[in-house]
Amino acid sequence: MSKAEQTRQSIIEKAAVIFNEKGIAGTSIDDVLKATDVAKGCLYGHFKSKEELAYASVDYMLGKVRARREAVFLKHKGAVKKIHAYLEVQRNPLNTLLQGGCPIVNLSAESDDTNPVIKKKLKALYESGFKAFTEVLQGGIDTGELSDKLNAEEFATKMYAAVQGGILISRTMNTAKPMHLVIQSLKDELEGYRVVKS
Repeated sequence: MSKAEQTRQSIIEKAAVIFNEKGIAGTSIDDVLKATDVAKGCLYGHFKSKEELAYASVDYMLGKVRARREAVFLKHKGAVKKIHAYLEVQRNPLNTLLQGGCPIVNLSAESDDTNPVIKKKLKALYESGFKAFTEVLQGGIDTGELSDKLNAEEFATKMYAAVQGGILISRTMNTAKPMHLVIQSLKDELEGYRVVKS
């Protein structure tokens, strides 16, 4: 990575924190300059506008979320262990992957009807998440670890939605208790589909 590329990446990563904390609409160029500690000329040498930087920062944030999910799945064997490990990573929504909270929750709320570009990026992340969870669960069904009574796609969608809701509620209430209840409920339901080998 060249020095210019390193500077650009550093700007993206530092700006991502501010965008995640204050929202894209609520973040000014001055906020970005202060956070990134670069001159205005340097910033505009790398990005044509605040929007261009915001989109690059969103890609960075969502990339981190996707990479963490993939790392969890690679580390564990078996559908139940993979799902349990993913849920455990979500156990404390007050201590998030990125400073300022969960970027998926933050960006979803902010971009719902105001930013079609970010909404499209989030949609792609949701779809890749649903697909990844469905494949893990379907793999468990195919190997006989889980009962074929489990609808992999339905459970994956419900799990993903429950986790995002758990994050939002836990952070709003400033307690991880709602997320703990969500995780336990999902684990208990999945356990009901586990095939016990005799």
